[in-house]
Amino acid sequence: MNNLGGKFYDSAQFGRAYHELLQLAQNFRQQHLNTLFAREYNRFERYSVQIEQILLDFSKHRIDQTILQQLCNLAEQQQLPKWIDQLFSEQPINYTEQRAAMHWALRLPKHDRHYPELAKQVHEQLDRMYQLVEKIHAGQYRGATGAVIRDVVNIGVGGSDLGPHMVSDALIDFKVQTSMPLQMHFVSTMDGSQLSDLLHQLRPETTLFVISSKSFGTIDTLSNAQTARQWLEKALGTHPHIVKSHFIGISAKSEKMTAWGIAQQNQLLLWDWVGGRYSLWSCIGLPIALIIGVDGFKQLLAGAYAMDQHFKQVPFHKNIPVIMALLGIWNSNFLNMRTHAVLPYDGRLKYFAAYLQQLEMESNGKSIQRDGEKTDLDTCPIIWGEVGPNAQHAFYQLLHQGTQAVSCDFIAPVKRYNANHFTYVKNAGALIEQHYLALSNCLAQSRLLAFGNQALDASELEQLPVYKQYEGNQPSSTLLLKELNPYNLGMLIAAYEHKVFVQSVIWNINPFDQWGVEKGKEIANQLLPILNGQQTDLSQFDDSTRGLLKILLGKIHD
Repeated sequence: MNNLGGKFYDSAQFGRAYHELLQLAQNFRQQHLNTLFAREYNRFERYSVQIEQILLDFSKHRIDQTILQQLCNLAEQQQLPKWIDQLFSEQPINYTEQRAAMHWALRLPKHDRHYPELAKQVHEQLDRMYQLVEKIHAGQYRGATGAVIRDVVNIGVGGSDLGPHMVSDALIDFKVQTSMPLQMHFVSTMDGSQLSDLLHQLRPETTLFVISSKSFGTIDTLSNAQTARQWLEKALGTHPHIVKSHFIGISAKSEKMTAWGIAQQNQLLLWDWVGGRYSLWSCIGLPIALIIGVDGFKQLLAGAYAMDQHFKQVPFHKNIPVIMALLGIWNSNFLNMRTHAVLPYDGRLKYFAAYLQQLEMESNGKSIQRDGEKTDLDTCPIIWGEVGPNAQHAFYQLLHQGTQAVSCDFIAPVKRYNANHFTYVKNAGALIEQHYLALSNCLAQSRLLAFGNQALDASELEQLPVYKQYEGNQPSSTLLLKELNPYNLGMLIAAYEHKVFVQSVIWNINPFDQWGVEKGKEIANQLLPILNGQQTDLSQFDDSTRGLLKILLGKIHD
């Protein structure tokens, strides 16, 4: 068990809730979910919450009403209500960078009465994005030769890629019909492999590039953008009109976009208070809007706004983001679970786990508290996952019979392949049957993880060898969406955003900076001049790096 006697987990700070949870954890470490379900016959009713078309079932966690209440008490003692008020304000809650963290403002209604100036500022940029989307959809946006744009390539990395890419794939069923077929592509790798493969498939005169970079200084993104520029200029010429016709920029740095050659009318702006991993709601979401249209994007924002209101207004014991966060605290810090798996049972959510890896681990992968002292307990667990059917044939063996305690989130839509979006599918009945197959596996896997042998038929268990038996007692939540549509996905993503924030409050850390990421980029910039031959002195580096550089330099310059 962690050393919980340090500065952060001391009795003065946590009081009774802390001591109660410690004692409860000692008892519940040996409690089995089978016992808890036998003790409370109506656990689903007592441990599930629904808001609109999203339901969270957390009955398969090793908790009872006493633990749930003490976890809520812990949140109160950590002043979570005060921190929620501070989040939904213009205060510099990101204190290490002296910035607010107002991603919630990106989904404010256009005429919000609480933040009228902020809403006006946000919607000015969204309206410019909407006009651009409609122009492209209507076939009125043309390249330098006058040809209609047929392909759009989003060049970004991190939050400028993961969020838009994930949502665009998740909502592909809601792709709008345009006057001319429009294809969306995503490029993020700094080695150029994605871009190189893609450019062979595209025509320069019908391709539009979107450079998404808050700082417009990220070397990964600008390297890919420069390669795209050279490709265009080789085919169409070097006149400034070429760049102005074929590039859109999304950044907080207008002057840098202008210096690069992007026309003012093709610049969409961000603000310092938008963190990259929280930016898909802004004009960084241009690829999403190009896929699902202006109305679809507005529905995505509306769903997130609805979850914002739920998070702000609903008591903790019925508050979906708060419950998700507190369950994670209980599993990580009191039951000593170090890893959490995200398992969507819908192929459209294939990038959801990757998106959450950045959202959670870049936000809460910290060890220094707000007072500058090192924390004495684990913060963010390792987040990982895969689409459920694939995961069943990859790592579920470890979940069911391995030695690691792992908590899981199962995610699935109740309905799919409805008539509204699949009228063109002749064998819709067969696809619906496949959806039921996915749902049955989703429920079966969480059931076996929770109950182990008790989920098996009694007659089967009688002569079952030990290597075919299952201990169970692996906790999980199940999130059901009535349908995976823009509104519900907006709610789901916002729920995870607020979960991350709640956990940061409990752990007393800042979830809005990423100094580890920044320092890694800085050190890479020290090495680049060596590799490209501009510098030759290796004395500043450690022996391992010097040895590797010598080998790389030898191969590169053969």
